[in-house]
Amino acid sequence: MTQAGFEPLNWPALPEDEMARRARAFRDEASRRRTVRHFSDRPVPRSIIEDCILAAGTAPSGAHRQPWRFVAVSDPETKRRIREAAEAEETEFYENRAPADWLEALAPLGTDADKPFLEIAPWLIVVFAESYGLDDAGERLKNYYVQESVGIATGMLISAAHAAGLATLTHTPSPMRFLGTLLGRPERERPFLILVVGHPAEEAVVPSLVRKPLEEIASFV
Repeated sequence: MTQAGFEPLNWPALPEDEMARRARAFRDEASRRRTVRHFSDRPVPRSIIEDCILAAGTAPSGAHRQPWRFVAVSDPETKRRIREAAEAEETEFYENRAPADWLEALAPLGTDADKPFLEIAPWLIVVFAESYGLDDAGERLKNYYVQESVGIATGMLISAAHAAGLATLTHTPSPMRFLGTLLGRPERERPFLILVVGHPAEEAVVPSLVRKPLEEIASFV
């Protein structure tokens, strides 16, 4: 029975063999996803980025508050300023704040304070988490499960970009407050991460990694 505020669910039933085929196909495609640190400056149409963000916006969220904000940056000057601020924080981190075990864990990945991809890649999508919203009267509207909701949406954004044939990199300079100031975001929005999006460079390489098998990441009871 349809109630006020609800609508019928449009959910086509699939035979089990088709469900299995789709699950396997998605698993195989997801297994190709890699974090890339070497980007090309080859342009990516804005329409593709828009569709990826709209896909991320379908994520579930606490009380359907949708507490995310995606700021897509392609302006070269803005990207330059983001890089300068991020590298300043990263230099301080690597030289003074990072504990020895963290630096040891990062060593095989070859990361350092130099972040040229922040300027080279055609798009930076800065994800913000909104601690509260505003109702029609301008009064505070509490958001729920903000970090969880934004984390799920970010995962869907990464998957959407990968499905579109784009490479991504999650970048989290610490602290990230400069992003809100630089991009003119309100105080209620806190930076969650920078997603670097674009085509990999022709000479791109990635670390040789082994992902954990099913028995190490799941239990069935």
